[in-house]
Amino acid sequence: MRKDILLLGASGSIGLQTIDVIKQNKESMNLVAFSVGQNVKVARNLLSEFEIKYCWVQNREDQISLSQEFPLVNVLCGDEQLIDLVELSQANWVVNALIGFVGFLPTLRAIELNKNIALANKETLVAGGKIVMDAIKKHDVLLTPIDSEHSAIYQCLIGHDIESVHQIYLTASGGAFRDLEHHELAHKTSKDALKHPTWSMGQKITIDSATMMNKGFEVIEAHWLFGFDYDKIKVLIQPESLIHGMVEFMDTSLICQLGSSDMRLPIAMSLNDGVHKTLMQPSLTFEELTSLSLRPIKKGRYPLFELAVKMGNLGGNGPAVLNGANEVAVEYYLNDEISYYEMEEAVIYACDKFEYKEINVVNDVLEADAMGRQLAHLFVKGVKYGNV
Repeated sequence: MRKDILLLGASGSIGLQTIDVIKQNKESMNLVAFSVGQNVKVARNLLSEFEIKYCWVQNREDQISLSQEFPLVNVLCGDEQLIDLVELSQANWVVNALIGFVGFLPTLRAIELNKNIALANKETLVAGGKIVMDAIKKHDVLLTPIDSEHSAIYQCLIGHDIESVHQIYLTASGGAFRDLEHHELAHKTSKDALKHPTWSMGQKITIDSATMMNKGFEVIEAHWLFGFDYDKIKVLIQPESLIHGMVEFMDTSLICQLGSSDMRLPIAMSLNDGVHKTLMQPSLTFEELTSLSLRPIKKGRYPLFELAVKMGNLGGNGPAVLNGANEVAVEYYLNDEISYYEMEEAVIYACDKFEYKEINVVNDVLEADAMGRQLAHLFVKGVKYGNV
């Protein structure tokens, strides 16, 4: 069956690479609807190239402009109409490449409508993993990972029983400051943190890479995606970003997945049912494969990574509080309103002050997200006015 795809976040890094994968697989994939933020140029290009009936933009002015240019297209706008886009599109697959907690509700609604999910949005499973995975089982749909690390584990597990796995390894680049000690980061700005050594990504995830919060998120995601206990999910620094994940089996054998620092491969694997098909992208060279290294994460070097793993183990509303606080803190840091250390401290403060609660319904997730945000805002206001 052809995959008719709704692409959420079409103008971001993952979105643009997804479009390339769709173009390379026209016989089996088709773009039928999409959302963009404020990048109307991407929207115009997609509306000109594909037969699109529904799209979503962030601003009302862009909605009016595109509606006039493309009168046969239903151009939606506003938070509520992002859910409408999911409901109205005739897609049987949804690629969620949105950034942040905004991706949670559209994913859940798509599952309820029996649409399969190719997931790049970390926050969906970090904040609402129990709710989402329960919905996946109830509606009997697929959820395949796009993150390069989870795709690596997904590929390594093909043909193997989950019971035969001893532990899995996710890899991390270490971010922009990986060669510095934690005490050397006092004056590092967001501009410094955005200079990622190996990947080209959006601003938010690049900051999360510098703090390694993204890797903590991926540990939580791996728990929900593959069902492993947290003590079976290990993380190693892999500076070259060529080994993306490894699986160690009970007989001590180890399978690892290698590939270039390019998201088109995991996107294609997610949408091609785990089948390797021809893909136009750079291959690894022999020279690259002779200079691979792995090293453990030094305890205390990445406080937010350690906090994320702690919150994952805690469960309940802890991960959703963590994520909400982190989104707020990263935004302040990107706007140069707080320091690197204050960004970390805002998230730590929220996770220290929140009230624990089990997650049973969607509203529990929304309340936890709001609580995390409120506590992070409270901390930053205290920093600014000398109350912390």
